[in-house]
Amino acid sequence: MKFDKRVVAMIGAAAMIVPLAACGGGSGTSAHGTTNILVWSWDSTLPRTVAAFEKANPTIKVKVTNAGTNKEEYTALNNAMSAGKGAPDIAQIEYYALPEYVIRQNVENLADLGASSYKTFFTPGTWSSVHINGGVYALPLDSGPMAFFYNKDVFDKAGVTSVPTTWDEFYQAAKKIRATGSYITSDSGDAGFFDSMTWQAGAKPFSTSADGKNVTINLTGDKGVQKWTGYWQKMISEGLIDTKTAGWSDDWNKGLNDGSIASLLTGAWMPYNLLTGAPDGSGKWRVAQMPTWKKGGTENAENGGSSLAIVKSKDSAKVKAAYKFMEYACHNATGVKTRVDAGAFPADNESLASKDFLDQTAMVDAKGAKNEYFGGQQYNKVLAKAAADVVTGYKFLPFEVYARGVFSDNTGAAYTGKSLTLQQGVAAWQKNLDKYAQQQGYTVK
Repeated sequence: MKFDKRVVAMIGAAAMIVPLAACGGGSGTSAHGTTNILVWSWDSTLPRTVAAFEKANPTIKVKVTNAGTNKEEYTALNNAMSAGKGAPDIAQIEYYALPEYVIRQNVENLADLGASSYKTFFTPGTWSSVHINGGVYALPLDSGPMAFFYNKDVFDKAGVTSVPTTWDEFYQAAKKIRATGSYITSDSGDAGFFDSMTWQAGAKPFSTSADGKNVTINLTGDKGVQKWTGYWQKMISEGLIDTKTAGWSDDWNKGLNDGSIASLLTGAWMPYNLLTGAPDGSGKWRVAQMPTWKKGGTENAENGGSSLAIVKSKDSAKVKAAYKFMEYACHNATGVKTRVDAGAFPADNESLASKDFLDQTAMVDAKGAKNEYFGGQQYNKVLAKAAADVVTGYKFLPFEVYARGVFSDNTGAAYTGKSLTLQQGVAAWQKNLDKYAQQQGYTVK
């Protein structure tokens, strides 16, 4: 397989390299007329759709393999593509990473298979993430509209009886909560969080030309980026957020569990993670819309979420079979419901408008017991509105995986050591990205 000179090294030297022997693509159509499809996905809900799909499509056999979570899978995928063999037929790819594969022409344009008509089926945020340069290069699998998850007990104890609806109110609440010994939230320097928060602030620092040759990187001059970094720097400088505890660490879960970290600004996929990671918070937590910059604002952003894409292939029968499975998992009502019932946050408008979904007040824990973690709140109603309010138009870099991988190298000291400001760290990050883009053959603007 021949690559354009702008092929990017999506993962740094420290990333895990998965042996090609573990990345075998399924064989094509057998003598018995059966087409075998290999899917790489770390999503735990996707395998649950296979049995019903195969029953309805007896000539297609689907094997779902976990080749590693996000970066690990991307490394294995890149290795297989470079070797010209061993790649899956379908790969789960996060929205932020998809543009890289589109620019490199590694994934099929699903518009050729009829996906262009799905615009109104999916939420605006997820659709805009797969609709790139006029084509449709994946089907949304799930979504992560941002929401404000907060520990009501801690907020009440601090005298914050009204949920902050603006960033100024969030700042005032942070001071009250810090006075009780807790932090309103944590951030030790997460690139995905930075992207989402600047997105919500109206930033558009990145763009790529349709031919993939020109890249615009304007972090230091973008007003939305300036707005967010100025605000967050104030929070850091005044010691109002926990910058020491790394997200998803044991200490982070402990903080959520005991209330020392009192809220999260994160994707709508968080409920089940809270249920398992902070079980003592059951009944104490609630969900609200994200604070906005002006009173009465509704603007929101995505944080996470992924799609299913078909790896470029000359085997049209395999492509058609792969698309059939993707349609079932992402577009078919039964397939989507199977995944949503298992905990996936939907990317489609129909599921988000479903009465059963909107009226849900309890999650099912690992033992099969119902748990009203959010105190009986119909939390999906809040999350559905959050999905509808996502602002479209935000673009990711065509080497976003690299960009996120080096974010902490340039900005980390602004969070933990505080030896530089966040603005200075972001400026260093931009220089890093400029240099990298030029090394990969892009013209940088």
